[in-house]
Amino acid sequence: MIDLVQRRTFGYFWEGAHPVSGLALDRCGLSPDPTNDRVGIGGCGFAIMAMLAAAERGWIKRDEAIERLTAMLAFLVRTPCYHGLFPHYLNGRTGATMPFGRKDDGSDLVESAYLFQGLLCARQYFDRDMAAEKNLRDQITWIWRDAEWNWHTRDGRHVLTWHWSPNNGWSADAEIRGWNECLIAYVLAAASPTYPIDPDVYHKGWAQSRAFDNRRRYYDIELPLGPDYGGPLFFSQYSFCGLDPRGLKDRYADYWRQNVQHTLINYEHCARNPHGHKGYGPSCWGLTASDDPAGYAAHAPDNDNGVISPTAALSSFPYAPEQAMRALRYFYEGVGERIWGRFGFTDAFCEGKNWYAKTYLAIDQGPIVSMIENYRTGLLWKLFMSDPDVRIGLKRLSFESPHLA
Repeated sequence: MIDLVQRRTFGYFWEGAHPVSGLALDRCGLSPDPTNDRVGIGGCGFAIMAMLAAAERGWIKRDEAIERLTAMLAFLVRTPCYHGLFPHYLNGRTGATMPFGRKDDGSDLVESAYLFQGLLCARQYFDRDMAAEKNLRDQITWIWRDAEWNWHTRDGRHVLTWHWSPNNGWSADAEIRGWNECLIAYVLAAASPTYPIDPDVYHKGWAQSRAFDNRRRYYDIELPLGPDYGGPLFFSQYSFCGLDPRGLKDRYADYWRQNVQHTLINYEHCARNPHGHKGYGPSCWGLTASDDPAGYAAHAPDNDNGVISPTAALSSFPYAPEQAMRALRYFYEGVGERIWGRFGFTDAFCEGKNWYAKTYLAIDQGPIVSMIENYRTGLLWKLFMSDPDVRIGLKRLSFESPHLA
């Protein structure tokens, strides 16, 4: 059953990719839509990791994965970039930037980080002495070395800024401070061989906010970092599709413990069901950002409107395998006829309102494939943590990890 769900979900990034560029559509429906050209850059990073898992499992041939990735890279290098970084959305047919908001029409540092997380995994995976694989590695290295991470410190500030626009400059003014889904941006910014940030940017920016340290207990479980109740579960998933939290520590936290505790708090909230939502229980849990009846929301124990997102539990397999497996069976056997489709489980459902999403989102489908693979084999963790630049970045930020021994 795990194999079925993982493989069907991978289809979102293979059969469901944009027909021109091969990049990951930001979202799609139960039926194909030939007019849908919106590609999500972060989703493309998750797509790459999903392809590596698929190639390793034999769902696609290694040569097929190389051909698709080569085409994706050829398209990306022709698109507008912003100091070597990418926008949140682009047109998969023309390559043009598609604004995320009125002032967000340039680089998105966090979405770019998710893309590079996947690219660096691919650089490690395709390691054979063959022309096609060498060319792929060279293309990834060229794009990686071209990204100006330190530009986003805004003239030497001790914090990274999320967005920059050629039309609006820094007016979006969103500083990236923790704890949330953005740890990977700081690790990669420190890992850059050409435009690295100073470690003080991490320690004085990311780790200095009122929502960083927690140390309080929720449902009798201590939470080391983050907002009350931990926030949506993508906090413990997006950055950790590549970053291996097992034994990963710095002066602030043990990140395996952080992610396990966060997951268990989320699980306990749904199992105890203090708001009495229909369907909730030990077999039906998982709150994270997803579609919902009102549009889109970051669901969490302190923002719980009765919407369950399958990606939340399924991407938690490394942290809570028994609870995740129980949820998988319920999603498939209990509500499957209403949420199971061409690319696996749709984005979310709310039994209390008899609402079942008819959509798939790249940033929700991708972690299902990657985190299940990490649970099964640790493949993507091994690849990302073996990258020489990543190791340098982690050491610069004073992380400890068995991979750095």
